[in-house]
Amino acid sequence: MTHVDVFNGDADGICALAQLRNADPRPSRLVTGVKRDIALVAKASLAAGDEVTVLDVSFDKNRDAVVAALEAGASIFYCDHHFAGDIPAHPKLTTRIDTAPEVCTSLLIDQHLGGQFSAWAVTGAYGDNLDKSAEALADRIGLDATDRATLRRLGVCINYNGYGASLDDLIFAPADLFERVRGFADPRDFVRDDRETHERLTVGYDEDMAKAAAVTPLRRTDSAAVFTLPDESWARRVSGVWSNDLANGAPDSAHAVLTARPDGTWLVSVRAPITRRSGADELCRRYPTGGGRSAAAGINALPADQLDAFLDDFEASFAGTN
Repeated sequence: MTHVDVFNGDADGICALAQLRNADPRPSRLVTGVKRDIALVAKASLAAGDEVTVLDVSFDKNRDAVVAALEAGASIFYCDHHFAGDIPAHPKLTTRIDTAPEVCTSLLIDQHLGGQFSAWAVTGAYGDNLDKSAEALADRIGLDATDRATLRRLGVCINYNGYGASLDDLIFAPADLFERVRGFADPRDFVRDDRETHERLTVGYDEDMAKAAAVTPLRRTDSAAVFTLPDESWARRVSGVWSNDLANGAPDSAHAVLTARPDGTWLVSVRAPITRRSGADELCRRYPTGGGRSAAAGINALPADQLDAFLDDFEASFAGTN
């Protein structure tokens, strides 16, 4: 029997798995990648007898591979908060999927485990830009202002680490970063005891965000703003967390951050208004490489000849939302 953990390489995926492997510290084969690499189940080479955990990647994007693995004899526990589509009934498939806009996978795992490692769930929720949900859980477990600030910064920096066109763009490969955090039952202990890893994350984040701060909008209306970033590693790393910062700074507006790719296409991050948190996934799924959730979604490779049409579509989708 082989245990296989398939997880998104962002803060939500890593913090969800950190909870599970503290509750059940079994050895496992790790299958992950950059944040936008979500069709992961097919890459896991699953076989009969495998016990598989899948976290924070859309069931809709992995359905065929899940069905194939089940038919091969694997058992799968699947937990996620993205658009799922039809979920097949199968005796070897257990799902915990909730697409509500204020939910993330780390919070679902916290519920699944009865709150055993809730500080990691708070970290994951902060990293997924669900500050309200993170604060609510922090209230329940009695975190003070200093602890909240520590976990928020950690969550944001872990999330930042997941963005890039390839692993070469990242500060840490997500599997490596998970291995560094998995032994800590509490993320505050990780921050205190693994200063080298924490410092590399935070310094990289601060340097990249300083570059992003100098970028001016390509378009801005009363209800939407569009920014473009160059084809550089720092821009790919910062695109998602900077999108979150823009959204938090202007909560009544939608935001799109487009990062140039070497092949001439655009990597797109879309954030619905914080005050509405809907419509981002519906917009992005209209494009072949698009997907995500209602509050935050993206397009992996928007063709250059579709840029103007997308910008018009983006502005029309969120017109009058403020």
